[in-house]
Amino acid sequence: MKSLLLSLFFATLAMVLSGCTVLAVADAAGSAVVYGVKTAVNVLDAVTPDIVNKKKD
Repeated sequence: MKSLLLSLFFATLAMVLSGCTVLAVADAAGSAVVYGVKTAVNVLDAVTPDIVNKKKD
């Protein structure tokens, strides 16, 4: 009985940790996408400042 409970505990722990790992990877991927888009916008802004930032006279 004790080994069954111990096995169940470790199986539950492994599932919880793998879920946290999946969330961490998804968070890192989302952050990479956000920073990639910000970088692309900044590069576009630097290359074509007159098109992106039209001055209102």
